[in-house]
Amino acid sequence: MSASPANPSGSALAPLRHRVFAVLWTATVIGNVGTWMRDVASGWLMTSLAPSPLMVALVQAAATLPVFLLALPAGALADLLDRRRLLIWVQVLLGAVSLTLAVVTLLGLMTPWLLIILVLMGGVGAALAAPAWQSSVPEMVPRADLGAAVALNSMGINVSRAIGPALGGLILATLGVAATYLVDALSYVIVIAALLWWRRQAPVVEGPRETLPGAMRAGLRYAANSAPLRRVLLRSAVFVLFGAAHWALLPLLARHVLGGGPALYGVMLAAIGAGAVGGALALPWLRRRLGGAEGLMLAGALGSAAAQAGLAVIPSEAAAVLLCLLAGAAWIAVLTTVNTTAQSVLPNWVRARGLALYLTVFAGGMTLGSLAWGQVASFTSVPTALLLAAALGTAAALAMRRLPLPAGSESLDPSHHWAAPEALMPMAPERGPVAVQIVYRVAPERQDAFRAAIAPLGATRRRDGALAWAVFADTEAPERVVEWFVVASWAEHLRQHHRVTVADQALQATVTALHEGTEPPRVTHLVAL
Repeated sequence: MSASPANPSGSALAPLRHRVFAVLWTATVIGNVGTWMRDVASGWLMTSLAPSPLMVALVQAAATLPVFLLALPAGALADLLDRRRLLIWVQVLLGAVSLTLAVVTLLGLMTPWLLIILVLMGGVGAALAAPAWQSSVPEMVPRADLGAAVALNSMGINVSRAIGPALGGLILATLGVAATYLVDALSYVIVIAALLWWRRQAPVVEGPRETLPGAMRAGLRYAANSAPLRRVLLRSAVFVLFGAAHWALLPLLARHVLGGGPALYGVMLAAIGAGAVGGALALPWLRRRLGGAEGLMLAGALGSAAAQAGLAVIPSEAAAVLLCLLAGAAWIAVLTTVNTTAQSVLPNWVRARGLALYLTVFAGGMTLGSLAWGQVASFTSVPTALLLAAALGTAAALAMRRLPLPAGSESLDPSHHWAAPEALMPMAPERGPVAVQIVYRVAPERQDAFRAAIAPLGATRRRDGALAWAVFADTEAPERVVEWFVVASWAEHLRQHHRVTVADQALQATVTALHEGTEPPRVTHLVAL
C-alpha cells in the first residue's frame, strides 16, 4: 500500500470506524495525556530545582534529543521486528521511568541532573515508539482513509495536549509533582492492555531479511536519493527550528514574565492543544480556502510567528491564553501537512525508516532550537528571544515558498515488473558486490533524449540499493548504450526487485520506448569472484 495525501472530500473521522484503529488511537491519546502531565511536572519541577533559562530549556532538549539520535535505529527496528511486541516493551520502559520519577520525587531525592537523566530515558522510550506507531497506521485502515488517519493521529496528540497540561497543572497544584508522575505511570497500563488486545497480522516479508546495520544504511540511502523526501525534511527543519522557541520558553514566560503558577502554565499548554484540535478539525476547510498544502504551510508558519510576537509584547494572562490557541492551530496546520506529505512519498518497505528520519529532523530542530532560544533568553530576556524567533521564522517561511512540498501523487505500490534474476551457479545471499548491466540499442540522433530520460532512473537505482550507477556509450558500436549499476550483495539485489514501484515502472517505460529492435534490452548479472 502506498500513502496518498488526505482526501479533502472524505470524513475526518472515517478511520474511527475501524475497530483496531479506534482502540489503539484512544489508548494512545490516554498515554499521551499522561506524557504531557509528566512533561508539565518536569518543566515545573526544574523551575524549583534550578530556575535558570538554560536548565529549564534542557528539560525540553532532554526529551527530544533521543529522538534525534535514535529515531533511525528505531525506524529500522520497526521495519524489521514485530511492531506490536516492540511497542509493548517500550511502554513497559516508559511506565518504569515515570514510576521512578514519582518515587524519587516523593522521597525528596530529586536533583536537577537526575531529573534530566530520567527525562532523557523517557525520550529514549519515545524515540523507540514513534516510528513503530506511525508506520503501523497503514495496517489499521484502508488506503482511502490513510490521510485522514494521519491527521487524526496528529489531532489525538493535540487532544492529549489540551487535556494533559490542564489535568497535570490541576494535580500539581492539589497533590504535587510525585502524584502527577504516578498518574502518568498508570496511563501506560492502558496502552499496554490495548496492544495486548491487538491481534496484529504481520505482513509477509518480500525478499531476504535485512540486518539492522543494513536496514539503517538503506534508510539513509533512500533519503539521500529521494528528492521528494529531502524536500519534506528541509521544510520540517526550517519551521521547527524557529517554532521551538515558545515551547522551550513557555514555563519561564508563565512563571517569571506573567507571574503565574502551575495552573497558568497548564492552561497555556492546554490552550495550545485546544487550538491544535480546532485547527485539525478546520484543516479541510482551510486547505480549500488557502489553496492546498503550500497555503497551509505559509499560514501556519506566519501564525506561529504572530503568536510568538504577541506573547513577547502583551504581558497579559488572558492574551497569552488566546495567543496559545493561535500557536496550537498554526502548529497543527504545518505538522499535519508535512507528516501527511512524508507518508505520501514513502513506500511501505522503508516507511518506518523514512518517518524516523522525519522525526530525527523534527527532534533535532526542537533540540537545537530549544537550546538556542534558551541561550538567547539567558543573554537577553524571554520576550526578546520570542520576538527574534518570530522575525526569523517569518523570513524563513517566505523564503521557503521557493521550495514547495512534493505533490505526493505518484503510486508507490510495488510493480513487480522486473523478471526474477537467474543464476546457474551457487549464490550465497551475501555474496557480492553484484553488477547489473542493461544493454540498449539507441540511434545516435536519439541519444540526447535517451540521456535526459534515463537520468532520473539513476536516482531510483541508488535509492533502492545501488552503490554506483552510470551510463556508457560503446565506442565500437555507436547505437549500443550500456546502463550499469552495482549493489552490495546478491541479497540486496533481490530486495531491489521488490522495491521497484509503479511510478518507477512508468519512468522505465519512457526509457525503454527509446530502445530500438525487436528484443527487449538485455540484462546481465555479474558477481565478484
